[in-house]
Amino acid sequence: MTALPRRDFLALGAAAAAAALLPGRAFAANPAGTKLHGLSAFGDLKYRPDFMHFDYVDVNAPTGGIFNFAPPNWDYNQSTETFNTLNAFTLKGDAPPRMEMCFDALMVAALDEPDAVYGQLAESVTISDDRNSFEFALRPEARFHDSTPLTAEDAAFTFKLFRDQGHPKLSVALKFLVDAVVVDVHTLRLIFSGKQSDRTVLNVVQFPILSKAFYTANPFDSSQLNPPLGSGAYRVGRFSAGTSIEYDRVADYWGRDLPVNRGQNNFDIIRIEFYQNRTAAFEAFKKGEITYREEFTSRVWATAYDFPALAAGKVIQHEFPAEKRPSMQATAVNQRREQFRDPRVRQAIALCFDFEWTRRNFFYGSYERSQSCFEKSDFRADGLPSPQELALLEPLRAQLPAEVFGTAVTLPASDGSGRDRKLLGQAAKLLAAAGWKRSGDFVVNDKGGRLSAEFMVDDDTFVQVYSPWVANMKAIGLDATIRLVDSAQYQARQATFDFDLLSAAFSFSATPTRDDLEVFFHSSTAGVSGSRNLPGISDPAIDALINAVGAAKDRENLTVAMRALDRVLRARCDWIPSWFLANHRSAYWDMFGFPEQKPDFGFPVEALWWFDKGKAAKIGKG
Repeated sequence: MTALPRRDFLALGAAAAAAALLPGRAFAANPAGTKLHGLSAFGDLKYRPDFMHFDYVDVNAPTGGIFNFAPPNWDYNQSTETFNTLNAFTLKGDAPPRMEMCFDALMVAALDEPDAVYGQLAESVTISDDRNSFEFALRPEARFHDSTPLTAEDAAFTFKLFRDQGHPKLSVALKFLVDAVVVDVHTLRLIFSGKQSDRTVLNVVQFPILSKAFYTANPFDSSQLNPPLGSGAYRVGRFSAGTSIEYDRVADYWGRDLPVNRGQNNFDIIRIEFYQNRTAAFEAFKKGEITYREEFTSRVWATAYDFPALAAGKVIQHEFPAEKRPSMQATAVNQRREQFRDPRVRQAIALCFDFEWTRRNFFYGSYERSQSCFEKSDFRADGLPSPQELALLEPLRAQLPAEVFGTAVTLPASDGSGRDRKLLGQAAKLLAAAGWKRSGDFVVNDKGGRLSAEFMVDDDTFVQVYSPWVANMKAIGLDATIRLVDSAQYQARQATFDFDLLSAAFSFSATPTRDDLEVFFHSSTAGVSGSRNLPGISDPAIDALINAVGAAKDRENLTVAMRALDRVLRARCDWIPSWFLANHRSAYWDMFGFPEQKPDFGFPVEALWWFDKGKAAKIGKG
């Protein structure tokens, strides 16, 4: 699951401050009290106050048509297999992906910059002298879909609601929000305690703004199948709970001509259908019922794209480059279970995974072995720690594994046999050192209890992929099993940490914030239901390194802190990295247009592509 993703911040101001508006001016260098049109973490703001549109869009893209796609990523409490609520911003329930398209935010990310946001609802933002208060001038023309004004009252209500009742993805970033003040009808002030990261505001400004009137009349919980009142480019159209949903483009959308919106949101209808297994979804694509999908099963990509529509040129297979953002596909080992608290047990489990055999037999030679929680980025640690990294790590030496101070921990390559005796022997020794002794077919502790490990999955594909891993765990004495559950049960058990082992995929911002990392790795989220801290990491040393990330004043120091954090996470083996793919494996019916240059930091096909009537007519879908 990915979510799409959090950014970071700087500023550029009004025309009267033209000298301060040159790209590259650092955030801290901007004077307090200046109205800024954009924010970026370290001063790398590309677009000037008078920009007309983002460079990666086609402002001449036509509108119209239906885009029926299988979402490749989702966020909050969303699911691609079912839905039972239209509230995507609470913890409980399963919401459909892309509900966020129905809402506007104070600011939105530029996808060709690593950490920049620009005004959507907000015309400008002004930062206080102490950097703890942010005042937003809202656009007076902003409207909800029922034509009622969107005001500072709605925005203040939203931030307080998310802080107190929102999904952890929202509430964690708002934990240091002291108040959201309505200065006047079009002016909002967010006041933080001073404990927040410098870059917290970059996450917060991208949160959807809700209608106070709607959520005063309707409960903010997972019971809602009443379409919420939004203000965005789309509204909820026809839907059947758990089966399908359509988002209708708002013809009189108030923000259609804003620079941050031009050239986007071109489809009249965006439709999502829900399938509980991959085979059914692929069959729907082959028939043209779904018109865009990303392929995440190597076997299917290598062997199953031989159907008539592809042979006739009606369907295109194409690989688009992946984003320049750190990503993680890994298995969480749940340390809320006592048997997994010893890192040697987690390391033994990791050694049982034979990636080389899996790559050859299941992945058709695709995928690369992942070694880091921040793969595909400069934040991946390599070799020995640099002097700058050691400056962060040395004060924590007594709390850290010794391996942190050597060459960055990597999982060894196997002999590709599927049962590498050398690696399994090392795993068995680690279990013995952790106090697990062999007794018949199993290892047991000093009370005679078995070391059990259940892999929870929600798709038959993962049963196949992980069965050899489980077999190797059994070979060294674990009572290892796989449990296949339905999507609703999977979502609920993940949110409440009711599992032993669970695999997941995530993407981070190109400029991670402290709030981003806290959701995944900080002790404060280990007990927060719905957080991404699936292993239950609770370590003061990791907390300190996350704080160092938040305190970084430039990209060089951010990279140093991230690499130091990566070293510790890899040595602890809280997450067992598995594999990654360098590209998006996309397949689509040849009825769309899209910009020639894909942006480096995002790939929202549903927002950037458009329906091409001429192409559609040629393949009988006009």
